[in-house]
Amino acid sequence: MKIILKAEVENLGKEGDVLEVADGYGRNYLLPKGLAVLATPQNLKQLEKTIKAREEQKKQELELAKELAAKINETTVVIHAKVGEKGKLYGSITNNDLAAKLGEKGIEVDKRKIDLKDPIKEVGFYTIGVKVHPEVFAELRVQVEAEKEESKPEEEQPGEEE
Repeated sequence: MKIILKAEVENLGKEGDVLEVADGYGRNYLLPKGLAVLATPQNLKQLEKTIKAREEQKKQELELAKELAAKINETTVVIHAKVGEKGKLYGSITNNDLAAKLGEKGIEVDKRKIDLKDPIKEVGFYTIGVKVHPEVFAELRVQVEAEKEESKPEEEQPGEEE
């Protein structure tokens, strides 16, 4: 029996595969569960249309990903954070913070696609990879600066009391 798989079946094939299977397996298992359809000329034409539509959609997704990567490559994100001694941050900057900063600039990126190995914990300039699409990779420039603190003259500075 010749069939077209509608879903991935373990140890048999993936969606869209045209296979020859035993009559009983096809009739009693694959067809009733909706995992496959008979490979009729009409169903084969429908499969071709579906494949062409998917290829076109993949091309469009790739073009959009390339445009997004170009925007990310041109962008430098500046983050101001509270800093302690020797340029160490009081907290850390995570991919969540970077995704939020990109969102403020009109670039929507899922935080899971930002390839930040360890959170940023020091002031400095960093280049971080962003996996926009399985085939498209961008580099985001991040500059971490110390937050400027304005000291008020009326307040007593610690250590001046006696």
